[in-house]
Amino acid sequence: MAPATGPVDRRAALKAKSRRAILDAAADLMTRRRSAGFSVDELAAAADVSRRTVFNHFATLEDVVTEVSGHMLVEVVDRMSAQAASADREPDTVLADLVATSSGDRLVPVVVELFEILGGGGPQPSNREAVLMQRAFNLFTERMTAAMTGRHPEVDPLAVRLLVAAFCGGLLGFVHLWIEETGAADTPASRRVWDRFVARVTDVLREPRT
Repeated sequence: MAPATGPVDRRAALKAKSRRAILDAAADLMTRRRSAGFSVDELAAAADVSRRTVFNHFATLEDVVTEVSGHMLVEVVDRMSAQAASADREPDTVLADLVATSSGDRLVPVVVELFEILGGGGPQPSNREAVLMQRAFNLFTERMTAAMTGRHPEVDPLAVRLLVAAFCGGLLGFVHLWIEETGAADTPASRRVWDRFVARVTDVLREPRT
C-alpha cells in the first residue's frame, strides 16, 4: 500500500502559499513605496500572516527584500536589453549597437528605477545594493550577449562575448560615479552625463574581427 501523502502535501501547499503571499506583499510594498523601507509588522499585515510566519520562511527582513529584488531585477534588466534585439533597427557594428542600446535616453530611466528598488539612499552603495547591482549587470550582460550574437552571426561569437562583457563591465564600473554626480535623477542633464561616461567606455574598446 502506498503511504498516505495527503496531509503532507497539504502542509507543503500551505507553506508555499504563505511564502508566496509574503513575497508578493513585499513586492507590492516596494513597488508602491519605491523603496524597501517597511517593517516586519507592515509586511506581515500586508501578507495577512503573523510575524512568526514571516520568520518561519525567512531569517531576516533583508532576506525577503533580497529575494524580491532579485525577481524585480529580471524584469528591469529585460527592459534594459530588449532594445538590443529590436527588429526596427538594422544591425550596425557590435560596438555601435551596444552604444545605441545603452544610451542615456534608454538606460537612465531603468537605472533610476533599479536604484530606487534597491533602496539607494546615497552615493555610497550598501552591501545589498552593491550585490544586487552586480547581479543586475550580470543579467544584462547575459541577455546582451545573446542578443548581439543573434544580430551579428558573421562575427566570432567569442569576440562578441568578450566585447559585451567588457562594455557592460564598463557600465557597472561607472554607474556609481554617475549616481554620485547626478543624484540618480532622470533629467536631460543626467542623461548627458551618462552618455559622456558611455563615450569614455567606448574610447578604450575595439571592434571584434569577423
